[in-house]
Amino acid sequence: MLWPSDRRREWNEFIAASPYGDVLQCWEWGELKQRTGWQPLPVAVERGGKLAAACLVLKRPLPALGKCLFYAPRGPIIELGDYAAAAQLGAAIRQLAVRHRAVAVKMDPAIEAGDEAGCRTLAATGFEPTATTATGFGAIQPRYVMKVDISAPQEQLLAGFASKWRYNIRLAQRKGVVVKAAASRDEMDVFYDLLVITARRDGFVIRARSYFHDIWELLVEPGLASLFLAYVDEEAVAGAVVFLLGRQCWYVYGASSNRHRNKMPNHLLQWEIMRWAKAQGCTLYDMRGVAKEVDGQPQDEALAGLNRFKRGFNARYVEYVGEWGAVFSPLWYKLFAVLQPLAGRTRKWGARLFGSDRP
Repeated sequence: MLWPSDRRREWNEFIAASPYGDVLQCWEWGELKQRTGWQPLPVAVERGGKLAAACLVLKRPLPALGKCLFYAPRGPIIELGDYAAAAQLGAAIRQLAVRHRAVAVKMDPAIEAGDEAGCRTLAATGFEPTATTATGFGAIQPRYVMKVDISAPQEQLLAGFASKWRYNIRLAQRKGVVVKAAASRDEMDVFYDLLVITARRDGFVIRARSYFHDIWELLVEPGLASLFLAYVDEEAVAGAVVFLLGRQCWYVYGASSNRHRNKMPNHLLQWEIMRWAKAQGCTLYDMRGVAKEVDGQPQDEALAGLNRFKRGFNARYVEYVGEWGAVFSPLWYKLFAVLQPLAGRTRKWGARLFGSDRP
């Protein structure tokens, strides 16, 4: 069944209560993605008048093919060991896929590799691991992340950081760096200006300014996200957008100026976010994507510094199970896999065929 919008609060509460829950499965995330061309389909299994399993499926039309793609970011959400609900949820998603002429469905749950109970519950949906490297639709959410247990008292948490990280936090404080939680949407423009600088410096593509305004409206205002900015003499030098749900907090977007970097604003920024998250009742701070590690060594040298920065906060390296899903139309899916990379090289045609945004 598709969960009704007048029961969205129940949906979010179910997602928040799950150890595998994520803001990307919340109702508001579907509303955010709807503004970028995706149609949210909240698939649910109800038992005794209550949610037993849920999966926010996002539908992306492929107009030139007359088909669509299904994607469930960090879904599905199923209570551990409830194989019956998992099977019902999987069947409901497949039925929906047939009705909407979906080429394939992909999902990347927040289940850690080695979590056998979680994987058994996931497998009960009838979906299977997918070979993401063989297609252009894979690995949208990071498979490798760093997480910090922030449940300990502040003094103990700080003591767990690398000594250089503690020094840099104190240095930033001595040099006058001040971190503030944003109070108005105008400050999202300040963050975006920093993001533009960061993108130019590090060579990556960013979303439109309007997307971050939408994040403020749909996530920050309802309490599912927050924006933090670090200042030196009233000049914004670093910032971060974090998501919040239940006992978890996620560091999703970060940006920094080319100025005052020697004052270590990013170290203090991360520490103040952790302090804030603790005050909100969080016990886990997810610093999100890093390079894959083997025996503690990053396998991508270009990202090795990112791994070291996050590990310095006593973060634990986590590998998720990766993408699961199913291909419903093998021929069309193969055609899509061939055409999508080509479309990406021709921006106008690619946007028309596949859409200009991915979650």
